Amino acid sequence: MPGRNVSPNLALNQLVDERNAAGASLVHLGFGEARLPVFAPLAERLAAGARRNAYGPVAGGKDVREKVAGYFTRRRLPTGADQVVVAPGSKPLLMALHMTVPGDVLLPRPCWNTYAPQARYLGKQAIGVPIPDECGGVPDPDALREAIRAARVLGHDPRIVVVTLPDNPTGTLAPPVLVREICAIAEEEDLLIVSDEIYRDVVHDPATEVLSPAEVAPRRTVVTTGLSKSLALGGWRIGAARFPEGAWGRRIRDGVVSAASEVWSTLAGPMQEVAAYAFAEPPEIRERLAACARLHGAVAREAHRIVVAARAVCRPPTGAFYIYPDFEPLRGRLARLGVTDSVSLHKHLLDAHGVVVLAGHHLGDDEQALRFKAATSMLYGETIEQQEESLAATNPLVLPHISGVLTRLEEAFTRLAL
Repeated sequence: MPGRNVSPNLALNQLVDERNAAGASLVHLGFGEARLPVFAPLAERLAAGARRNAYGPVAGGKDVREKVAGYFTRRRLPTGADQVVVAPGSKPLLMALHMTVPGDVLLPRPCWNTYAPQARYLGKQAIGVPIPDECGGVPDPDALREAIRAARVLGHDPRIVVVTLPDNPTGTLAPPVLVREICAIAEEEDLLIVSDEIYRDVVHDPATEVLSPAEVAPRRTVVTTGLSKSLALGGWRIGAARFPEGAWGRRIRDGVVSAASEVWSTLAGPMQEVAAYAFAEPPEIRERLAACARLHGAVAREAHRIVVAARAVCRPPTGAFYIYPDFEPLRGRLARLGVTDSVSLHKHLLDAHGVVVLAGHHLGDDEQALRFKAATSMLYGETIEQQEESLAATNPLVLPHISGVLTRLEEAFTRLAL
């Protein structure tokens, strides 16, 4: 049986809330929430949908599925409404996929801390595969081939590979050449690709090419997305999935809908109202998405500068709102402080500096490594007014409520290196 612990990021967030309530002063980098206020037009759509209290179709009403189909079509993925399912977040969609598609699961290592537990809940093996040096979100292709071979020798049955574009936890985007390599391996080994693209609209540079595996291997790729990250609607729980055309894709979609009918019934009507509006991407939504991506990029890049200046090794962030530093160059210095692994590094940062991070072993990484995830999206201010000011600023780094917390981070990480 899987463990009964709460997901580590949610447990950590609860711990921070309790310590703050007790008077602690913490810099919270341990939770992947886009700490921004609700965009007013989204709240208006929620209110407008308040009378939608009927269950409706399990997959979602045709209106919202058409809007989601249009969203994917504008991203070079021609999609029909019958290929779409909406749900209360992308998490249940991912779980329903595991309930529908048999076989063990290949994951980038490190990866989002939900992927592996979901697989294990269904009695599957979660097989971690190291990521490349240049980015996260995809397994290293050579390591992936070896992992498939080794898993089969041990009697396992890998049939699914999960990728995250852009990536949580590294804040990077796999380039098209790597995406194509993963797709080629999936074709050779007959794997289903699950492409988690919930951060697709949080690419920092709008000129960056995002290649979805669904463009390269359209008949074997399921794409998931949602509004939690791009529009800061995590608590509203709005997710969507795009299934492949063809008989296999229809079988998977039908299986997910069957699971949904027994688990969540349908996405709440008011949330479907919001989703239809947001996925249609009127001009004001596109402007909001662009402003959010600019802010996320500016603060993540500054956090990256700070940890690199403290002698950490860290991939430059290009998407989402994370950095994933490795303090291996400071192992000798940190050992004298009693820091020898990701657990003790997390504890030292919390106890000595009031800095909260998510230790790398929670993400499938080696517990002996000195790595962690830092979510920079938590640094935009404590009030709605401060957060809106952060979004509107040409240079958010000079705002006192952002510069002050970044200075505190710089002091904490600099002291690690002394």
